[in-house]
Amino acid sequence: MLNRIKWYVMGWDFVRILRLILGIVIIIQAIGMREWVLGMAGLLFAGMALANIGCCGVNGCTPRYNDKRTIQENKPITYEEVDNKK
Repeated sequence: MLNRIKWYVMGWDFVRILRLILGIVIIIQAIGMREWVLGMAGLLFAGMALANIGCCGVNGCTPRYNDKRTIQENKPITYEEVDNKK
C-alpha cells in the first residue's frame, strides 16, 4: 500500500503539493467554522491536486502551433534613415 502511494506522489511538482495542502487546510477550516461553501472550495483545490488538473485541464493551456507556417527565405532587409536634426 505504501509503495503504491509513493509511486503516485513521486511525480508531483511544487504547485500540485501546494494545492493539496491548501485544500486540506481549507477543508479543516471550513469544518471548524461550519462553513460548507468554503469546504466545497477546499474540496475543489484538493480534487484538482489529486486528479492533476488545473484551470485549463491537463495541458489545456499549451499554445497550439500552426503546422502550415510558411518559411520565409532570406529576403533583403531595407533600412530607412532617420534624420533627427529638425
